[in-house]
Amino acid sequence: MKIICIGRNYVAHAKELNNDVPSKPIFFMKPDSALVTGNRPFFYPDFSDMVHHELEVVIRIDRLGKSIEEKYAHRYFSEVGLGVDFTARDLQNEMKKKGLPWEIAKGFDYSAPVSELFPVATCKDIHNLGFRLDVNGKTVQEGTTALMIFGFEKIISYVSRFMTLKTGDLIFTGTPAGVGPVAINDRLEAYMEGKKLMDFPVK
Repeated sequence: MKIICIGRNYVAHAKELNNDVPSKPIFFMKPDSALVTGNRPFFYPDFSDMVHHELEVVIRIDRLGKSIEEKYAHRYFSEVGLGVDFTARDLQNEMKKKGLPWEIAKGFDYSAPVSELFPVATCKDIHNLGFRLDVNGKTVQEGTTALMIFGFEKIISYVSRFMTLKTGDLIFTGTPAGVGPVAINDRLEAYMEGKKLMDFPVK
């Protein structure tokens, strides 16, 4: 199982970090050791002083596929949920300034909490899903999949040109604006279409 993350997939988020808006999907990887399920706590790492939350819609690949045509991509996923792409922003900024890879900022242990996943068939409109993140009871991120630059099918088609997608792979599809720091004792609650899917503390 691999975790594939799409970067800069919401215009407002790209701009808030002073990044260019991409003309094609940008993706990076997290190892399976980043995955956290069951609303277990997120433990703040000792190597960063600036860990940011990035709430994202997550889809699960449910069949093997390579070089998938976009028109068939909807056949390759049937479950959806939410995830938080925790990012050590200080380390990421340091690596970016040096022109170095920044896996240490994205791929560290437990940096990818994921909610329970639900059948896409239960969603009214997968391409217009509303979702939000509350930190300590205050909404900090809010978006809809209708605002994604690259939709689910485009993402699957593009990524599968470069690597085979396998059953169980997770794709984090990008974060809306509003990313910001978390601190020890914070409580994170994530909602999709008004339903709470995640509720966990930072320790």
